[in-house]
Amino acid sequence: MSFSTRSPVPARRSPALLRRSLALLSSGLLLATALVVSGEADAAVGQQDAACGTANAAQGRPATASSTENGGVPASAAVDGNPGTRWGSAFSDPQWLQIDLGSSKAICQVALTWETAYGKAFRIEASDNATSWTQLYATTTSTGGTQTLDVNGTGRYLRITGTQRATGYGYSLWEVAVRTTDGGTGPVIPPTDPRNPDFGPNVSVFSPSTPQAEMQNKLNQIAAEMHTNQFGTQRYAALWKPGTYTADVNLGFYTQVAGLGLSPDDVNLNGHVRVEADWLQQGDNPNNKGNATQNFWRSAENLAVTTPPGQIERWAVSQAAPYRRMHLKGAPEIQLWNGGDGWASGGLFADTKIDGRVVSGSQQQWLSRNSEFGNGWAGSVWNMVFVGVNGAPPQNFPNPSHTVVGQTPQIREKPFLYFGADGNYNVFVPALRNNTSGTSWSNGPAAGTSISLADFYVAKPGASAATINAALDQGKHLLLTPGIYHLNDSIKVNRPNTVVLGLGLATIIPDTGQAAVSVADVDGVKLAGFLVDAGPVNSPVLIQVGPAGSNANHAANPTSLHDVYARIGGAHVGRATISVQVNSNNVIGDHLWLWRGDHGDGIGWDVNTAANGLVVNGGNVTMYGLFVEHYQEYEVLWNGNNGRTYFFQNEFPYDVPNQAGWSSGGGTQGWAAYKVANGVSNHEAWGVGSYSFFNTNPSIVASRSFEVPDTPGVRFHGLVSVSLGGVGTISNVINNTGGTANAATQQRYVTNYP
Repeated sequence: MSFSTRSPVPARRSPALLRRSLALLSSGLLLATALVVSGEADAAVGQQDAACGTANAAQGRPATASSTENGGVPASAAVDGNPGTRWGSAFSDPQWLQIDLGSSKAICQVALTWETAYGKAFRIEASDNATSWTQLYATTTSTGGTQTLDVNGTGRYLRITGTQRATGYGYSLWEVAVRTTDGGTGPVIPPTDPRNPDFGPNVSVFSPSTPQAEMQNKLNQIAAEMHTNQFGTQRYAALWKPGTYTADVNLGFYTQVAGLGLSPDDVNLNGHVRVEADWLQQGDNPNNKGNATQNFWRSAENLAVTTPPGQIERWAVSQAAPYRRMHLKGAPEIQLWNGGDGWASGGLFADTKIDGRVVSGSQQQWLSRNSEFGNGWAGSVWNMVFVGVNGAPPQNFPNPSHTVVGQTPQIREKPFLYFGADGNYNVFVPALRNNTSGTSWSNGPAAGTSISLADFYVAKPGASAATINAALDQGKHLLLTPGIYHLNDSIKVNRPNTVVLGLGLATIIPDTGQAAVSVADVDGVKLAGFLVDAGPVNSPVLIQVGPAGSNANHAANPTSLHDVYARIGGAHVGRATISVQVNSNNVIGDHLWLWRGDHGDGIGWDVNTAANGLVVNGGNVTMYGLFVEHYQEYEVLWNGNNGRTYFFQNEFPYDVPNQAGWSSGGGTQGWAAYKVANGVSNHEAWGVGSYSFFNTNPSIVASRSFEVPDTPGVRFHGLVSVSLGGVGTISNVINNTGGTANAATQQRYVTNYP
């Protein structure tokens, strides 16, 4: 969007960490390890030190146990490679599970996937004769779940002995994985110290002891650098540990500000967290800087902000600028544009509480989800959508254009980094919630689980795809620190429940035409907080969720995407056929902006080529906050059944050169912005808008914005087509209904279809 002539668990340190450090010191490799931590010497260390392999040496091996609860939960079920079968013991202490690895192995990692009945206290031991045992690991504070433990020892036999149960039941393990250095040729994955992680130079962590002037100077430095830096390579995150601060945060490009508490109210900033419309020329007057239509790529998360008495807050943004899990406490109102005569074009409130009033002004479209407005909402242009919002205005369409859905059917909030009272960093993964309104946190602690940062590979720019994938294969989650990641292979997420979390708009560039990220057809993967920037070699797809033909049911634990963006062109020449392809069932999208660039570098009809923004082949896929712009064919193509979309915003490509070269066939002019395939029998969407601005050739016509099968199960609510400034024509809103948007009548609305 850039049109500029518009209307108004407490974690413990692994003993292996100390042992490995001593071993490296004795072998003279400490410098190489430091280089690995900084992402600069993956290959060097991999050549000098045996890597921890990715294969499971325990899978299919003989297993015995001290007891079994019943015949349906034998010891062998913990090593059969099936995450749906388990070993369960008798309901007493102690109990053990023993695995014969076949020969003596150099054991470097043990991954335990516990069932609900887990061991609070247990130890892991190795032996060459199953008689004399050497302890590799022990804990008395386990919290269950999936534990990936770095260890160091040798033995043919591995034994896990539970000494204190966490429940009244026995010990129950879905799966045990044992990894060894035998034959390991990949890179060494350095352990992460959850008390003192290395986030790299682009993350600033403030504590209550940080001098206020030092903190403000750093914030001012970042703000000045990023104020107009729309396509730069710099990336920043500013994070606050729990406490109270005084700060004025003027948020620029590629900057994330976030609290490190479990609740937004754990971190209170007295001052402002704001975005101003004060740099981009509006219209023909070079002195008029009220244009916010290019205020992209920034975020504020997990903070409470108390403005000075009587002062308003301003959040003048367009796409990819979420205000998420925030609590605005002091301001009488928050303004979503420059507060006067400026333009703005879209944004998101999610899991957010505004004590005062929201004034949208010239904002053309906006999604508010699972939020609370203490003094209501004022304003509407074309497409304001409220889903699960307490304090939302009443349903009314089209004047004002308020589409209101009382409850959010199903959502998982975005995972986030936090700093615990025990001094450890963790990532909180909010629980899946059904039929909700309001925030997840304002009436008490949010439901969810914590993952120690010790279970993450903390990547920094320069990390290779091989290193990242080796970490994922070993059961690690992935934290991408701010910066640019040039990759020659896809990031492959193959394990269920993996979290991939970016800080500071971490940006992945697939240089060789691969997908940037591919996800297996597994449960519960979370992708969050990163930008994929297409490379110069065409990628058939940038982000793929599930391989072609995926058919598993993930209803109980869907994969979810949060603040995930794709860009083709703008920073450089980029090409990708499909930006996001969803093949898996039961996937949730929570704020996506998929953008074929209309300005910047590498822009042109035959330069930054891109057919589709989103292609959905899976069933029961839900999108909240779907922004898709400027693609050259169907911008959204939905082939799966039972899809749901809550808010859609689109612009047709500006640069269509001629009508003959832009046609989907069958007498249709152009391509619909949102196409539901003819074979789909059930689909529903709320609050959907599509705009034209055919400035290269204003004679271009799009036959319709939305193209759907005429069947009772396919229903749309709150639709709008707009000819921006009357430049170009959209003949119908949906199918052959709704009338023509052009210079004579620039907006057309359809309340419900059919």
